[in-house]
Amino acid sequence: MSRLAEFRALEQQLAAQLAELESLKNDDGLKREIEFEKKLRDLLGEYGYSLHNIVAILDPQAATRRAPAPVAEKGSRKPRQVKVYKNPHSGELVETKGGNHKTLKEWKAQYGSEEVESWLAK
Repeated sequence: MSRLAEFRALEQQLAAQLAELESLKNDDGLKREIEFEKKLRDLLGEYGYSLHNIVAILDPQAATRRAPAPVAEKGSRKPRQVKVYKNPHSGELVETKGGNHKTLKEWKAQYGSEEVESWLAK
């Protein structure tokens, strides 16, 4: 699609959405809902309550019906194993638990990842 055609299509979509917005602004039901929400929030602020407090008052079992989000335990992840790489060209050893080691990165850039992984000491 050309940029001009894309522009025209977006312009038509925008015009349709603006027309829908105007019709909603004139809707009496929406005006009543907005007025109700404003009055409710003002009342909640006056008494220092939140929507959560109101739900708890009106439906005390609501909190127990919702399943709590699973909480991951701190340290539940299995510790990483130490890997030892030996460069056959220089005889240098690198011990690391991850792939973010400076020397290991340099070797992978120089010799390629597959070759460096073959240097892993068993």
